Amino acid sequence: MTIRLICLDADDTLWHNMRHFNAAEDALLEMLRPFADAHVARPALEACEARNLPLYGYGAKGFTLSMIETAIELCGADLKPMMVADILAAGRSLLAHPVELFDGIAQTLEDLADHGRLVLVTKGDLLHQEAKLAASGLGDRFAGVEIVSDKTADTFARLFERYAVQPAEAVMAGDSMRSDVRPALEAGAWAAYVPQDGAWAHEHASPPECSDRFATLKSLAELPALIDRINRS
Repeated sequence: MTIRLICLDADDTLWHNMRHFNAAEDALLEMLRPFADAHVARPALEACEARNLPLYGYGAKGFTLSMIETAIELCGADLKPMMVADILAAGRSLLAHPVELFDGIAQTLEDLADHGRLVLVTKGDLLHQEAKLAASGLGDRFAGVEIVSDKTADTFARLFERYAVQPAEAVMAGDSMRSDVRPALEAGAWAAYVPQDGAWAHEHASPPECSDRFATLKSLAELPALIDRINRS
């Protein structure tokens, strides 16, 4: 079986993302220090995010709302309008920061284009993800862009049907075991895990116990060689 479709995650696979969310979270924890220690505030924020994901989805806007809700929960009547303004400013910084590509990404995409059609598969706010892709300068490298509310096995099954490939002819690469690896494998595709420092706790998941369609890579630059091995097998 030959790989014909190469699906790539965007945030923390092509460009830095979580470093900015972590900076906004640190700013919030500093604001909340008079009301709650970090070991209390951080789990409160994580719980709020998890609670709100079905309502707001993934992305900076939902995260900002969760930061405000956490501040209300921990500060109560002592929450001042200026603190809300500061939280909103931290949230806006997530929407305005420059796109920082990982080293060598442009060359890696050139190499991958020789191995199959490239499709960007990312979740999050539609407007923000489109803006980041435009700012990255990578948009013309992809045969398709799929911005989805979540990544599940059904998401990938529909994607493979849309691009007219069998699951075994597709590979998904990204930094999330939960969103990139496990659902792609469940849909019958190959999966490459490219871990990054500072990953969001929500995206953690146990690796597959046994799968000959799964590999962990040190960087995305190793993906062309992995596809070559798959094609030779």
